[in-house]
Amino acid sequence: MQILSLYERQRIEYYLKLKLGPRQIGRRLKRDHAVISRELKRNSKHGKYRADTAQKLAEFKSHRTNKRKLEANKQLHDYVQAQLKEGWSPELISGKLKHGPPKELTGLAISHEQIYDFIYNGEGRYEGWYHYLVRKHPKRRRRFGRKQQAKTMIKQRVSIKDRPNQINLRERFGDWESDLAAFRKQKAALSVQYERKAMLIQITRTTNKSAEENEAALNQTIESFPAELVKSITFDNGLENACHTKLRDGYDIETFFCDPYSAWQKGGVENAVGLIRRYLPKATDMSTVTDEQIYRIQEKLNNRPRKKLKFKTPNEVMSTTVKQLTGALNS
Repeated sequence: MQILSLYERQRIEYYLKLKLGPRQIGRRLKRDHAVISRELKRNSKHGKYRADTAQKLAEFKSHRTNKRKLEANKQLHDYVQAQLKEGWSPELISGKLKHGPPKELTGLAISHEQIYDFIYNGEGRYEGWYHYLVRKHPKRRRRFGRKQQAKTMIKQRVSIKDRPNQINLRERFGDWESDLAAFRKQKAALSVQYERKAMLIQITRTTNKSAEENEAALNQTIESFPAELVKSITFDNGLENACHTKLRDGYDIETFFCDPYSAWQKGGVENAVGLIRRYLPKATDMSTVTDEQIYRIQEKLNNRPRKKLKFKTPNEVMSTTVKQLTGALNS
């Protein structure tokens, strides 16, 4: 955190009277314009900025005893910031500090809600930390507050309400979710599959959003694993999933569909697409993205530790499962 002196605050007051903006003031003070903007937001009173008043407010805040953890501990602040930049979620950072922290942070803990509070209500608001989050919302949104999609009926669909409880509870490996990640003003898309128990992500490029292209991508994922590890797939009601009967009959697997307007019912793959958007936003020109780059993104996500996996990675869990399965079949 950059601390301004009384002299700098006096210069800010003077430059404001000259009608200069934060960027112009920042250049004159050799400070980042974000520091000036933050100073004006935090230490102005009744819409006016006075150096002496700003100095008193800053001194009062600096002596507060009820500071947030990330305001009071710079080492913890820097660690959390670095992990957010790496694509880790607040939940993941909190869990890692609890179960396997770096030596220099042993004994320190912070909840994911404290991290979110710092991002949206603390200094992180002025430091722009929300940009490090997967969805980059400047304000925290309500859960399930999503737009509704057009209703599409697919033949021979089986409702998610009829899905066996062992799938709902993630009691076995081999139950997948599928989604199509589209990009603006282009035909190319990504077919994304997510294994519910291992939390493994598979990404395949499609040249368009047709059912035929999505079927080919799903075939590729299914054939990459032993048959025992592909037992069911859950879809939404998009037309690209009309191919489900071919997959169901060809591979002897079960297929299920979310309720209309309820894609959140396959939240694992929805979250996976959100993680992919960090690297490939909707505005990405997919003609400039290679298959190797897509694979690197896939593996980066599969090598992230996950809280539900007791901070193991999806690749570690799936690798162990495949070895155990292979050993059992060979014995």
